[in-house]
Amino acid sequence: MTQHTVTSFEDELQALSRSIGEMGGRAEQIVERSIVALLRSDMTLAHEVIEADKKVDALHRQIEEDAIIVIARRQPMAQDLRETVAAIRIANDLERVGDLGKNIAKRAVVIQHESFSNKLRVGVEHLSELALRQVKKVLDAYAARDVVKAEEVCAHDEEIDAVYTSLFRELLTYMMEDPRNITMCTHLLFCAKNIERIGDHATNIAETVYYLITGEQWEGPRQSSTRIDE
Repeated sequence: MTQHTVTSFEDELQALSRSIGEMGGRAEQIVERSIVALLRSDMTLAHEVIEADKKVDALHRQIEEDAIIVIARRQPMAQDLRETVAAIRIANDLERVGDLGKNIAKRAVVIQHESFSNKLRVGVEHLSELALRQVKKVLDAYAARDVVKAEEVCAHDEEIDAVYTSLFRELLTYMMEDPRNITMCTHLLFCAKNIERIGDHATNIAETVYYLITGEQWEGPRQSSTRIDE
């Protein structure tokens, strides 16, 4: 009977981990597709992204409910407790990643008839590539329980901030040069901020993965300087 109980508990923890993997994959896809919708003015894709976020929200609620049940039923300790708490924390960050991707898709709908320069397009692409790289790496770190990858994600947060700041200044320049660009650039500013925040959430997840594996809070360097838009 004891062996059956232990196995069942392990199965519950593994189910939580699989749900996080599914939620992470869906959130990552939402971000990737929202950027494509923005840059290509693809309204069909934008609306698909907005709809897809509902599944991420549903997974978030299910993970939280399952984790609470595990805590109440099993009263886990040490590593098992960290697994359960980490699932709740990571699900919260992934839900925000999905929301930010959805917000980009909504902006894409609003500015679907606007055109922007190739330089701005390249800037948005570069920023999104960095953020998506962070999301993918941190999901891999969680799946493999790889502390080195988690540390790498934390260490590269500053790179996204630097690219975001550069794009922010570029957009301000376009608005000052021609007032007709203000509406379009304002929406792109919000999109860029959303992408930068996605990178922040990836770093949050990396810190949680570090805690999950080591039992200690991340104490390494993380960019915390005041940004020009704050």
